Amino acid sequence: MSQLSHRAPAAALAALLGALTVSALPLSAGETPARPTPARAGQAPMDTPFTTQAQAAPHQPPAPVAPPTELPPADAADAPAADANGPSDAKTPASPAVTEQSDDGEASPSDAPEDGATDAADTEDTAADTAAEDGNTLPLDDLRTFAEVFGRIKSDYVEDVEDRELLASAIRGMLGGLDPHSSYLDPDAYRELRVGTTGEFGGLGIEVGLEDGFVKVIAPIDDTPAARAGIRAGDLIVRIDGKPVKGLSLSEAVTMMRGKPGSEIELTVVREGEGNPLQVSIVRDVIKVASVKSRTLDPGYGYLRVSNFQAGTTEDLLEAVAELKSDNSDGLKGVVLDLRNNPGGVLNAAVGVSDAFLDSGLIVYTQGRDEDNKLEFKAGPDDVLDGAPLAVLVNSGSASASEIVAGALQDQGRAVIMGEKTFGKGSVQTIVPIDDRTALKLTTARYYTPSGRSIQALGIEPDIELVRGKVALEDEPDVAPLKEADLMRHLEDPENGEAVGEGEQDDDAPLVAEDYQLAEALNVLKGLNLFRGAAAKRE
Repeated sequence: MSQLSHRAPAAALAALLGALTVSALPLSAGETPARPTPARAGQAPMDTPFTTQAQAAPHQPPAPVAPPTELPPADAADAPAADANGPSDAKTPASPAVTEQSDDGEASPSDAPEDGATDAADTEDTAADTAAEDGNTLPLDDLRTFAEVFGRIKSDYVEDVEDRELLASAIRGMLGGLDPHSSYLDPDAYRELRVGTTGEFGGLGIEVGLEDGFVKVIAPIDDTPAARAGIRAGDLIVRIDGKPVKGLSLSEAVTMMRGKPGSEIELTVVREGEGNPLQVSIVRDVIKVASVKSRTLDPGYGYLRVSNFQAGTTEDLLEAVAELKSDNSDGLKGVVLDLRNNPGGVLNAAVGVSDAFLDSGLIVYTQGRDEDNKLEFKAGPDDVLDGAPLAVLVNSGSASASEIVAGALQDQGRAVIMGEKTFGKGSVQTIVPIDDRTALKLTTARYYTPSGRSIQALGIEPDIELVRGKVALEDEPDVAPLKEADLMRHLEDPENGEAVGEGEQDDDAPLVAEDYQLAEALNVLKGLNLFRGAAAKRE
């Protein structure tokens, strides 16, 4: 093999690096590099701010720069993703100076002048040294290593690989090495992202992310094939149709899980507490997600279930509250807000839902390196429940936007948080278009609750911890125990003439057997009302 052949691509890259070195000299004293901010084109899975507006109108999220159109969570297989607009008009900032390290460890420009050069060149050397110390230079030696590796792959790899494919893989590697939520969106992934948050999409109905090379289920979505098949938050998917997922990117794994509605897929799942992997067969379907569901648990006590945060979630929740009020003519004494297995979604929806139950104060704020990523969202006046007690149910599948709502209501003292510690996804992803076909999904900030707590990797600790479990009712005994009404010559009820204890029996299973955690939340609300009533009497 010719020694020149495998160095040709490397030489081309080296020439490019040399051009960067010549053209990108260190900045002169007092000069400030142009730093245009890339235009935000929407929202990445798991919550990206649409706006820099600091004050939200009552029960309305801050107006987005562009309305969302379709499907996220970050790193989600089948969750609603957020909208991404067209390509950005922002220009790329000028490249900083490129220097290289000499053998004695001192930084010097790669095009350093030969002996006898003028003092001006020495001045440029000094400027380059200063820039290198400040971290404003490109590591030329490392870039040359990259060029060498590129050349070796082109010449020695067992199969021919196109330059475009190698460079795209390099970009994916750069972003994949940052955090689990930053990624390179190639044309296919970018197109998937723009499917939108309309609440209807194809797939299995699970939110997923990567963990240690495996696909981890963040949460199954209500009333979807995955939820009906028994997939749980925290499950690790290790094989898809018998093929291992180790080493696959998240987008590749998602592509394998998606398919024609009606087709069957088999997932091999590792679950905590199970000795052996589980084989789960799921039939793909078109997923239609109702963001908000509601019902009356007991007279005066309502239930609101938010399965994910879509563009219209705030409006749906307000309508659901209005229906609960109309169904309970004596008013609402308390409401359970169920955010269990809610993987997040649109940030504005999380702000709007929090605002619905608050009448003032901070909801959430974000902090990043760029000033544009330092945002605050505040509540407007009016609480739709008029101060009625609120209990919020969360678990390990409650992530991102769900944690924003739970954290805001907890810090403001507006709700009792019950259940399990949440997922801990408290970072902001921004979609930065590269051109009309590709984009970056880049982590740009962190979320903080009103009291300054970071959500990232910590989650929200519930006020009342409830273990996951179920209550099994005892079988009815063959011989019923005796009661007063069974005794001979017992006294009758003087008001209606019926024996005490007689009457119709409710054949429906009690709520505690249907959903233990929900039953406990209802008991807490009733207890809060009893306490408030007793306190009012003392006053």
